[in-house]
Amino acid sequence: MEPMNISPIRAFRDNYIWVMRRGDLAVVVDPGDAQPVIRFVEENGVRLLAVLVTHHHGDHVGGLDDLGARYRMPVYGPWHEEIDGVTNPLRHGDFVDVPELELNLRVIEVPGHTRGHIAYYGANALLCGDTLFGCGCGRLFEGTPAMMLDSLQRLSALPGDANVYCAHEYTESNCRFALAVEPDNARLRERVAAVAQLRGSDIPTVPSTLEEERATNPFLRTEQPAVRRAAERFLGRRPGDEVEVFAAIRAWKNNF
Repeated sequence: MEPMNISPIRAFRDNYIWVMRRGDLAVVVDPGDAQPVIRFVEENGVRLLAVLVTHHHGDHVGGLDDLGARYRMPVYGPWHEEIDGVTNPLRHGDFVDVPELELNLRVIEVPGHTRGHIAYYGANALLCGDTLFGCGCGRLFEGTPAMMLDSLQRLSALPGDANVYCAHEYTESNCRFALAVEPDNARLRERVAAVAQLRGSDIPTVPSTLEEERATNPFLRTEQPAVRRAAERFLGRRPGDEVEVFAAIRAWKNNF
């Protein structure tokens, strides 16, 4: 069987709809818009086997009705959220098995951005929606800082060589913020330069790897003294615990 290929379909201003594909068989992840997916399917002669959804926001689920009616395939998504078009609701620890692709993905509940957000892990790929971004994390629209920190730590515990497929091209702006948090992080400075070069050529900055995120992403580094000191500067006092460090860094990023 051919190797698995994972590639982005661009949508809206900065969304990525991920396609996991072997030959002419594929699944798509978070299709906020049906039309670019339909174009991809028709131009590449692909048979769509399933759709995976991470959370209920419109830029991730807006294409479900059209795709479901057109291709008649299962649509997987979080059981905690009411999403029209989801046929197979998933809980933490469930698996999505697509035998035609030899694809088996573990479901990880990652509340924070939304209350029911899930991620999918398998085939050395982490499909994490809006929970973990390149050098950043999602806003807390429905969850608490404690929820989001726990979710990020759950993802961070996965193997370092896992490729991180997030749903937005936010890495360049996230890197600027990360550098404000940790200006002396040499690995981060290298990443900032590499990301600027990629974006200058309109090349996606993702996937990254979890190892790279652990070395450069302040939201995965809340235990680091430099990040703790940055939180203290923002708060004007010493943070009480790691959740408060995370909450301070997230609040700072909201208005950066």
